[in-house]
Amino acid sequence: MITIVPASPAHVGRIAMRMRGIDRRECEAFGRDPKTALRIGLKASALCWTGKKDDRPGAMFGAVARNEIESIGTAWFLGTDEVFGCARELLSMGPAVIEAMHRRFRRLENMVSTENKAAIRLLEAWGFELGSDTVDVNGVEFRCFWREAPSV
Repeated sequence: MITIVPASPAHVGRIAMRMRGIDRRECEAFGRDPKTALRIGLKASALCWTGKKDDRPGAMFGAVARNEIESIGTAWFLGTDEVFGCARELLSMGPAVIEAMHRRFRRLENMVSTENKAAIRLLEAWGFELGSDTVDVNGVEFRCFWREAPSV
C-alpha cells in the first residue's frame, strides 16, 4: 500500500539510492544525480510529497512555481521500481494529488523522456496532454506534457 506524506530531506537518500533507471537518466540529462535532483525538487517546490510503500520512502513528487503571474507550475515525480510497480494505486491516488496542485496552479507542465513508458501512461490516464514533438536534452529525447485546471 502507498501512503502519501509531506516530503522531508530524510526521504531523499532512501529514494535516490533505489531510483528507477529511467528516472535516473532523466535527472542526468539535466546534469543532476538523483540525490541532487530530489534535493532541488524538495527545496524549490511550492508543494511536495513523498509516496511510501510499506512505510519506506519510494517516490517524491511536487510542483515548482514556474510563473506565478500566469499560475503555471512545473509538476515532477521521481521514484523507485517498488512504487511504480503499484500502478493501480498510483492511478487512483493521482487525481487527489493533481487536484491539490491545481488549487495552487492553473496549469501544470513539464517534460518526460520518450523512454519513460510507465510515466507516460500515468500522465495520460491522469488527463495530461503530451506534445508530439521531441526535444533532445544531452542525448535523451523528451516530450512536453501539460494539464489545465478544470473550469469551475
